Amino acid sequence: MSNTAELTLFSANRLHDGIVVWLGENNEWVQELYSASLFDQENIEAARDTAQQASDRNFIVGVQELPATRENNIPVPCDYKERIRSKGPSVRPDLGKQSGNGENGNPAFSKTLQPRQANSKAGIYQYDDDEHAFLKNRAHFFGEQVQRRLSGELTEDEFKTYRLMNGLYLQLHAYMLRVAIPYGTLSAEQLKQLSYVARTYDKGYGHFTTRQNIQFNWIRLDQAADALSALADVDLHAIQTSGNCIRNVTTDQFAGAAFDEDIDPRVYAEILRQWSTDHPEFTYLPRKFKIAITGSANDRAAIRLHDIGLRVLKNEAGEIGFEVHAGGGLGRTPIVATKVRSWLPQQDLIKYVEAIVRVYNALGRRDNLYKARIKILIRELKPENFIRMIEEEFNALPDDRPLVSNELVEHFNARFVTPAFETDSGQFPAFEAALANNPAFARWVKQNTYQHKQAAYISAVISLKPQGGIPGDLTADEMDLVARLAEQYSMNEIRVTHEQNLVLPHVKKEDLFDVWQTLVNANLATDNIGLVTDMIACPGMDYCSLANARSIPVAQEIAVMIHKKKIEHDLGKLTLNISGCINACAHHHIANIGILGVDKNGQEFYQITLGGSADENAVVGKILGSSVTFEDVPVVIEEIMNIYLRERTNAETFLQTYHRIGAAPFKEALNVAGK
Repeated sequence: MSNTAELTLFSANRLHDGIVVWLGENNEWVQELYSASLFDQENIEAARDTAQQASDRNFIVGVQELPATRENNIPVPCDYKERIRSKGPSVRPDLGKQSGNGENGNPAFSKTLQPRQANSKAGIYQYDDDEHAFLKNRAHFFGEQVQRRLSGELTEDEFKTYRLMNGLYLQLHAYMLRVAIPYGTLSAEQLKQLSYVARTYDKGYGHFTTRQNIQFNWIRLDQAADALSALADVDLHAIQTSGNCIRNVTTDQFAGAAFDEDIDPRVYAEILRQWSTDHPEFTYLPRKFKIAITGSANDRAAIRLHDIGLRVLKNEAGEIGFEVHAGGGLGRTPIVATKVRSWLPQQDLIKYVEAIVRVYNALGRRDNLYKARIKILIRELKPENFIRMIEEEFNALPDDRPLVSNELVEHFNARFVTPAFETDSGQFPAFEAALANNPAFARWVKQNTYQHKQAAYISAVISLKPQGGIPGDLTADEMDLVARLAEQYSMNEIRVTHEQNLVLPHVKKEDLFDVWQTLVNANLATDNIGLVTDMIACPGMDYCSLANARSIPVAQEIAVMIHKKKIEHDLGKLTLNISGCINACAHHHIANIGILGVDKNGQEFYQITLGGSADENAVVGKILGSSVTFEDVPVVIEEIMNIYLRERTNAETFLQTYHRIGAAPFKEALNVAGK
């Protein structure tokens, strides 16, 4: 093996499609690492010149010089992430190493489809012609900027702003497009169009995220605007899915359907979305900003872990208002939000949210990325001082600020379709018979459904966590199948959960068995919602350029272990989340069991936290002890579960047992590492 300090590997992404390439012989850029060249002190300057020339002529972007060795005459990067990158995502061997075949890069199975037109009867916000034209024009404008970048008129630094404002990231293997699904609500027609985009511009699948968005991991730059235009045909977009702005407003996945809901929060989420989109004052905040809203006392939107969290409710006089939380967030410094208002009248919603964001925009740190979030500002100012500043700003805002009047709410409500629910007869013979005669169906109903406000209906959760699968992934064919189910059985409507699952919100009980059978035949009937295998996992180092470790393979190994032990249902309610870096996209801090990937001397290690919760009793978990290796994570998690099963009393949940006995007994689980 050669001395690592003597040999250098040149890595980059191809500009037009984002594919990772390495500098090979004869100054060409190759897609396979084994064809790459290694450069020593004698020829490295010439290689640098070659790389610079390729960058200048807009063929590549993001050149890296990486130390490497040679084993069996094959280049081997010293950097662990580059070794992972060279093999492609470890979790999708069916897709091959790169995005597409050959220089063209289009998926082999891509076929020409006619873009669909929005024509939905789902309970989603209905765009008018002007709003629809805005999205189409925005896609066209972005296409012009792409051409300027490809021609060299724009540098990468100049273009990056346009790229991120339209949800396009450059990741490890290709460009990733993050599409907004406002407050997690989709029509069947929109899901079909996401399927179309997956087939035509990606590799036949999409990944649903904790922000109720969907990500496409293999988008080409030279086709990105076409993909956005196709999405605009059904009133979908990627606006503000990136950048230091107000991101997608999220809410409860059962909003408008849940039996325990006080007020449907979606109309207020839509009002906030429209107010915040391309807001001239809040497009360049100190850091990204996230808002969540729920209409239930049972918090299914994790409002206390957001920059602003809202609960819409009614007072004793029947008036609508909000409980307001601010300064929550995860990442490097996880903090539960401060309640800044117990009651905010409906009319003051926009004005008060604006006051919070204005104070943050004026005082938030822009000199330190790690201290730029509002949670740090509130901590440093002290909550009582921050609340005082909000109130002062709120009272000082001009009277011309928009009020959320009853008339405005009625105007927005009129743009939502109200489902035409059938009258409840009180009799559900087919449903009751199926429950009695089919134990598998009964188990799925118990685990994967939620009580609807209409007695004849039920909300059905489709788990995207099959045993050993990739959490949050759905193929184009599966998208089409779910869309058909929504058309036939769920008022044309689908919801995306922040736990990376889908919901059919309005299914008649008498139809539920037919829905379940269809899901069973499609391998989409995993009955694990709220159980330990219903894991949240970020893409991790298989895709993400920020990650320090892989997430998805860890989730898969744990799921396989639990399946073999057959303890999933015995464990009961238990959340387990896995993040590949400190940015905490998988919300590991607020899981009952959290796993964080960290880098130790270029190797993957994992830190375990226990005791987190994302609901109305939100709490950040605590680190259990020293980190463990990739190989040891499943055995440590298995031992934690063994300790819980041994120590629990009666029907205690994992969280209840943890709070009763503390962390000390669970620390013993770390002793199995390395054995």
